[in-house]
Amino acid sequence: MPFTPYHFGPSGFVGLVFKKWIDLPVFVLANVVVDVEVLIIQAFHLGWPIHRYAHTLLLGAVVGALWGVAAYPFKPVFNKIMHLFRIPYQSNLKMMVISGVLGVWLHVLIDGIYHFDVRVFWPDKTISLYRLVHPYLRARHIEIICLAFFVPAIILYILTVIKSKKNPSRNRVNIEK
Repeated sequence: MPFTPYHFGPSGFVGLVFKKWIDLPVFVLANVVVDVEVLIIQAFHLGWPIHRYAHTLLLGAVVGALWGVAAYPFKPVFNKIMHLFRIPYQSNLKMMVISGVLGVWLHVLIDGIYHFDVRVFWPDKTISLYRLVHPYLRARHIEIICLAFFVPAIILYILTVIKSKKNPSRNRVNIEK
């Protein structure tokens, strides 16, 4: 699912549930960052498969960690955005790196079920999540499940906003220079 909104439902839901421990913007955007691999492979006509190394747990962790480090200088920007959305936000480099890794892993697991060329457990190329999942739970079903996650994500977001209105001191912006 390169550059589709499908990953944002599950990542938004998981990120909001665990927002105390996960850097929400880094976690959600990790689902876009990992698909840069697919974009490069398609743009430069590098052949098949289009999901290669970043779409594995092993090298996906490296991509996610690098994304967390690369996102760290943008923490003040994320802070302002989260304040606009009325979501309390506090983060640090460790949290951003872990969030990057977990966000990529969520993406890889979803794509591992959705795309038959994703080898989640690379360098072992024999285990395929695509083959392990029941044949009736395929592309359209995965898309519907991912879209359905938008509903609880929106509900959690609304509850977060309501909670931040009741306790406005939790939603203060603390911008680091």
